[in-house]
Amino acid sequence: RLAAPGAAMLRGSLWLCLCLCCCPARGLRIHEYLYFQVLSPGDIRYIFTATLAKDFGGVFNTRYEQIYLVPADPPEACGELNNGVFIQDQIALVERGGCSFLSKTRVIQEHGGRAVIIADNAYDNDSFYIEMIQDSTRRTADIPALFLLGRDGYMIRRSLEQHGLPWAVISIPVNVTSIPTYETMQPPWTFW
Repeated sequence: RLAAPGAAMLRGSLWLCLCLCCCPARGLRIHEYLYFQVLSPGDIRYIFTATLAKDFGGVFNTRYEQIYLVPADPPEACGELNNGVFIQDQIALVERGGCSFLSKTRVIQEHGGRAVIIADNAYDNDSFYIEMIQDSTRRTADIPALFLLGRDGYMIRRSLEQHGLPWAVISIPVNVTSIPTYETMQPPWTFW
């Protein structure tokens, strides 16, 4: 009985934070979290947390109930992609390193991707979000660019490899305030 008020307070605080941070009139901004859920494969059916790029890229104006999250080949996506045809109209999972965040975002945009999720290349990073910034080239990108913790990116790619799958099915963005706290499936390796 004592836990219920705490859970209600947590839900209320989370709701207030999301209302203040995710006002539809202005979209999502820097230092705000965006959530997505892996629907398949089932062993990583969790809600993941990402952050939007600071000063480039677009925002999500559409919620995708089911869209593919396609790991880029090569993973760093600094040039032509071997699997670019599969990224068309989907979301790409890219690995940090090799070129700027903006360059990666532009490569995915040029291949017709709807958004890019750039996972840290430090596979043990389970808590430190990198601020993705413009690379001083005066180039732009129109698709959303998100930063994902290295541990999360690694676990998604590992699951796909273990199952022999070319992509995951995700829902993005996910409104976590509409999910009861006890039902939020968080990755067991990440603390919220």
